Amino acid sequence: MDEKTKLLEQLRIDRSAETRSAPQPRSAPLWVVYALILVIVAGLGSWLVLQPRGTPGIAAGAPADPPGAAAASDPTATAAAPAGTTALDASGYVVAQRQATVSAKAIGRVVDLRIEDGQRVREGEIVARLDDTNTRAALLAARAQVAQAQASLDAAKVALADAGPIFERNQKQRAAAVISAQDFDADKATYNAAQSDLNVKQSMLEVARAGVEVAQRNEDDMTVRAPFDGVITVKVAQKGEIVSPMSAGGGFARTGIGTIVDMDSLEVEVDVSENFINRVHVGQAATVRLNAYPDWGIPASVIAIIPTADRSKATVKVRVGFKEKDPRILPEMGARVSFMNSP
Repeated sequence: MDEKTKLLEQLRIDRSAETRSAPQPRSAPLWVVYALILVIVAGLGSWLVLQPRGTPGIAAGAPADPPGAAAASDPTATAAAPAGTTALDASGYVVAQRQATVSAKAIGRVVDLRIEDGQRVREGEIVARLDDTNTRAALLAARAQVAQAQASLDAAKVALADAGPIFERNQKQRAAAVISAQDFDADKATYNAAQSDLNVKQSMLEVARAGVEVAQRNEDDMTVRAPFDGVITVKVAQKGEIVSPMSAGGGFARTGIGTIVDMDSLEVEVDVSENFINRVHVGQAATVRLNAYPDWGIPASVIAIIPTADRSKATVKVRVGFKEKDPRILPEMGARVSFMNSP
């Protein structure tokens, strides 16, 4: 068995030498693999950047533009976009063009407050009353001065009426040389003094009446009224607090009583990129969708384009008015506006 084994070992072909001598395939360097990966990633990124997108400024989750909207959004397109399609989308907020923080014209303590949050008020309706003890006393004093001035005027009229006949008689007597020139001059001075006193008393009466008017206005300022029809959105002051039309200056005085909003003046203000403002014009039809009611399309139109741009944001403010009034539309609600292509 050993001899047979040796013979078989001699007859076996040694493949190890051939294997060592044959050229081995070389693997590519790792930097080549990394370079290929970077080229592929850069190509995908360029494709995504250059891929046509929707109009900038579209709110997240906004529906895609209908067919033909892409052509309408391209300013270089030669074919006109179908009427009624979306030319541009922009986001903004519902604002009231008519609102006011009602305050008193004078400083005073609130003794009567007649408003609550959400309450509707009419123009001229009493909102609050301030303590008017001082102004009412000043009004009474002014009226008393008028009465006094009137009495003085009446006395001056009587004095002038008495001096008139005497002066006329002395004039005749002087012409007939019955009285001396000295006596006539004295009577004339008395008559002129009565006339001047009457004029002064008339002016004093006018001043007293003007004082009454000022005191009456001060008294009226103690009553705060609604400047227009609207809804109380914020109630600031409380009964017993001091309100002042000027800044409190770190004190505890309120500067206002409440905020009134005219709900009929609600509209939407949006910021449109200055690169796309050429797609918007006054009177253009639009559709407003409130963030609170995304499925509710409210007909609207462009009221005005504010003729100035915001340098920091590169946008232009556009005012959009509602064609329908609805109590669900509230100030400061978020909204998305779709500007439609004109026919």
